[in-house]
Amino acid sequence: MSEIRRLERRPARLDNIVRARLKNWPQRPPGAATLGSAGAWLRGRPCDGEPVAQPYLKIPGSDRMRTIPDGLWLNFGGSAEDPFADILCIEACSTFQNLLDKRSRFAPSTVALLAHCPLPWLLAPLQANDPTPRWLIIPFLAKEPTAPLTVPVRDLRVLYGLQRDHYAGFARHQVPHPHEYFCPMEALTAHEGHENPAMRSLLARASAASAFMDPP
Repeated sequence: MSEIRRLERRPARLDNIVRARLKNWPQRPPGAATLGSAGAWLRGRPCDGEPVAQPYLKIPGSDRMRTIPDGLWLNFGGSAEDPFADILCIEACSTFQNLLDKRSRFAPSTVALLAHCPLPWLLAPLQANDPTPRWLIIPFLAKEPTAPLTVPVRDLRVLYGLQRDHYAGFARHQVPHPHEYFCPMEALTAHEGHENPAMRSLLARASAASAFMDPP
């Protein structure tokens, strides 16, 4: 019996499995395309050894209403005067109600979404085998920061992992929003999910660059 089948009666465990697998994904989402070449990808969530000081999403003026995806990748771009981040979120939805709740958090809005990066996360090493501090990767930071970084989100894409029956039902009866993408949960719980050609192809389409015949 597969790992995911054994846990169907304990769906809360699936989130933990997905987060553990996403720690093996690279700093740049596999297959991800971008507009332009000046940006820099960083994996914001999950991060090894940092259960608290990880980036999260919020709306302006709010310190309580936070969105904390299971997986979060940020492509930082712009300048010191006009910074932004294009983001890819990954959400594991164990139940259909969980899917509805998470979709509502990423619904289109006239309010700009902000990506907040805590100072400890910015100063921490890129990963276990690379001591480079993360802030050094962000192109518009010219010196070591002394405060958290909050930037507006320019483009948002969300990949939802659904249990097989929910995935099949959604594909038959629903139409995703332009920023939404879907995959079976097995694709996220797989040990080498980021190497899956189908996953890489899906994430290549999960970008504003896919809307252009000849991306700049």
